[in-house]
Parts: sequence; C-alpha cells; structure tokens
Amino acid sequence: MHIGARYSHLNGEEYLLVHHPQLLREVESVIAEVDAESCRTKVSREQRTLGRRLFAPKEMNAAFKSGLESCGWKERRNQFWVTDDEQILRGVLGMSADQQKAAIEAQGRKAIGSYNQTDFVKDRVAVEVQFGKYAFVAHDLFVKHLSFYVSDIIDVGIEILPMKSLEVQMSSGVAYYERDLMNVVRQGRGVPAVPLVLIGVEP
Repeated sequence: MHIGARYSHLNGEEYLLVHHPQLLREVESVIAEVDAESCRTKVSREQRTLGRRLFAPKEMNAAFKSGLESCGWKERRNQFWVTDDEQILRGVLGMSADQQKAAIEAQGRKAIGSYNQTDFVKDRVAVEVQFGKYAFVAHDLFVKHLSFYVSDIIDVGIEILPMKSLEVQMSSGVAYYERDLMNVVRQGRGVPAVPLVLIGVEP
C-alpha cells in the first residue's frame, strides 16, 4: 500500500518529526509493506458489487497488526471508573483509577469499571488502523485518542484510513479519509483537542 494523503491536526506530524521521527518512519514502512492485492479476498454479496472480489478489512487489519507488532507496537488499555452523577464524574477527572473508584464509592454511588483500548501504542504515540464502519473513526478520534491524551498516556495519535479510491473497492459503509478529514476540519482548529496525524492509504 502507499500513502495517498495525510493531514496534521494540532501539529501532530510536526511533533513526530521533531521528537519521534523513527516512529513515523516505522508506520510509513509498515504501510508500504502491506500487499493490498493479497487482501482482495472478499467476494461481495451486495447488489451493487455482487460477485466482485473486494478488499477484506480483516485481511488488511491482520497485515497491519503483524507489521506494527513486529516493530514493538502493543495494545494498551486505559482503565477508569464511572457513575451516573455528573458532578462526581467532574471531580474524579485526572485521578488514578483506584482513586476514582474510592471517590465514587465514598459518595455512596456505584462505581462502574470501564476502559478505552488502543490497538498500537509505542513511546507515547498511538496508532489506530480503521477499515471498519464510518462511526468507528469518530470514536477513535473523539474518544480513544483524546482519552489517552488527556490521561497523559500519549502525546499524539495516528489514524490510518482508506482513501476513497480504496473504499469504493470495499463493502458499503466503510470510513474513508476524505470524509473524515472534513469531519475534523469542520469542528474548528482546536477540536478534537489532541494532536493527530490522519493518513489515507491506497492499494
């Protein structure tokens, strides 16, 4: 695969170029090593593409997972506790998970354990590879990357998406770079409040 386009949000790419150029090169190298044609294994059952062989998200995800893990990128979970009271939640923001649980229970509320998970983290940089439905990208950008940034686990997030030229050769409903670039740009320069690099990939 190769990179068709990229966008730096809140100087995400500039941060990487200064502080972690080797990590950016690793990600670019993994993208280049993914053999897209070997992932064209899904036979479509949809009317608009019936019988056509499409790019399979599972195969592409597996290729990226293998490449990134071989470079030392690993899954990371961010544990936290929630409850149904807004004021209590505001009060526990910034606390450790153990402190959150204790503070919630001290006020007589039920503490509910939860977490956010990111597939690939290394040296305070997170990577999400998203070949799934378009709603998942918003969750990545506005929940996962932001949560890890606010929790001081990462300094920048990278989101890898198919370009439209790849998306049209996949099942319907898949996210694509051009649309999600618009979704970020229309929010204004400071939203989401986390440095990001959006990377669009093509076969």
